[in-house]
Amino acid sequence: MDEMPVEHPRTRTLRVLLEPQNPALALQLGLQPDIDVVRDAAARPEVALVEEVAAVTALLEDVPECRILVLTGSARPGLREAALAAGAAGLIVRDGPVEDLADAIRRASTGETVIDPALG
Repeated sequence: MDEMPVEHPRTRTLRVLLEPQNPALALQLGLQPDIDVVRDAAARPEVALVEEVAAVTALLEDVPECRILVLTGSARPGLREAALAAGAAGLIVRDGPVEDLADAIRRASTGETVIDPALG
């Protein structure tokens, strides 16, 4: 008896932009089954990871529907407030586990504001 193939629901793939580009991080994120790292804003990313608060405003001008997470190495006074005021969807520690970063990307894509617990 031939069985019909089982169709599994497809996971939505999130287009993620890294600004500036980071090949090592792109590789790690690309291993996530639901994340596709794109090269530029023309790909209409749903989420972008940036390292400078100034990049938030510029990117939102090009892709207003994009949710932007600012990556930082440490908690600096006023950084969270500045990032959120610029329109960022959150603030994440740059050197944390890639699984935590992927989770933050997924949460931001649903409209959640994401602040890394390590940043208080």
